[in-house]
Amino acid sequence: MAANYEDHSITNGTGVEGHEPSALQKHVMFFDTNKDGVVYPWETFQGFRAIGCGILLSTFASVFINAGLSRKTRPGKGFSPKFPIEIKNIKRAKHGSDSGVYDTEGSFVPSKFEELFRKHAKTNANALTSDELKNLLKANREPKDYKGWIAAYSEWKILYILCKDKQGLLHKDTVRAVYDGTLFDRMAKEKAGKKNHRFFFKEKM
Repeated sequence: MAANYEDHSITNGTGVEGHEPSALQKHVMFFDTNKDGVVYPWETFQGFRAIGCGILLSTFASVFINAGLSRKTRPGKGFSPKFPIEIKNIKRAKHGSDSGVYDTEGSFVPSKFEELFRKHAKTNANALTSDELKNLLKANREPKDYKGWIAAYSEWKILYILCKDKQGLLHKDTVRAVYDGTLFDRMAKEKAGKKNHRFFFKEKM
């Protein structure tokens, strides 16, 4: 069945009826294709394919993300071989060595976002180069937080590869969109109808 990537309303996708979702919840809601508040590995796979990732990366991402986050978002519940991620509890899955743009409740922190570019965007005030992104990741590393290092690197690397421009710049408005939860829907709509068969990392534009 084809996934439906329509915009989500505030009562869909979080599992918390009537509550405005946090920015972090909106970030994850894109992958909840049936809007039941739970993201399964096959939905993660479909989501990554929809934004232009190849089959291997989409497979790896679905395993890595769901296996890593499922238990954290299901407090008090036993192990599930389906590795579901409960969106209402996604704040529990925040990893260390991150940018701090999401607070402990999963809300977007504008001052932290601006600080990110103020500190690291040296070539262009409104974009990051590959080297600047590497420096950002190094600056955010917490001692011996190896899982956090890997998670942060994976997130930023995928974003950079998918969204950099022809000059190799990752623009500020793109990064803002990934944090506020609007980027993935936009990317999926841009790629809708394009039939590509790139197998490994990124679909042919």
